[in-house]
Amino acid sequence: MVRLNRIYTRTGDDGTTGLVDGSRLPKHAARMEAIGAVDEANSAIGLSVCALDGSPHAEVLTRIQNDLFDLGADLATPGDDFTPGEMTLRIVSAQAEWLEGQIDALNDHLEPLRSFILPGGTEAGARVHVARAATRRAERAAVALAATDPVNPAALAYVNRLSDYLFVLARAINAEAGGDVLWVPGQNR
Repeated sequence: MVRLNRIYTRTGDDGTTGLVDGSRLPKHAARMEAIGAVDEANSAIGLSVCALDGSPHAEVLTRIQNDLFDLGADLATPGDDFTPGEMTLRIVSAQAEWLEGQIDALNDHLEPLRSFILPGGTEAGARVHVARAATRRAERAAVALAATDPVNPAALAYVNRLSDYLFVLARAINAEAGGDVLWVPGQNR
């Protein structure tokens, strides 16, 4: 269990931060960009949870927020052994598969897309779209990291699936309130 007695340690004042294995990296390193982007996505999902308070969707998103802490821990553990262990937290394929089940369940009740949609609709739907966009950024950062350092393939699959889930969730939320806001190509020419 995590126990924090003090929030500041002063160890990062030199522009570095510690990883799970005790090594230190510059705060601008690709690994830290990926971890930070996951944190931003998690925070955006937190805003979505607030907008969906009491909804079953909020419960799913809270579970996902916990998974995103797992993802951050995974990214903060350098190396190429992606086997979960007692002291090593790794994303596992079952987490992405669970998201696929959530996507399928939501998508079963939606009309097929016939146009791109605008990221809006209801306030809750718009917040989920912001979380989706933040998650896509986290995915790009993780993929950029994977171009130079080993990254758990299950972690990459999870963050990709999460953005898909958030897209479908935004559609489902908006469907409950009348439907998506459709893009009209060239509407304002």
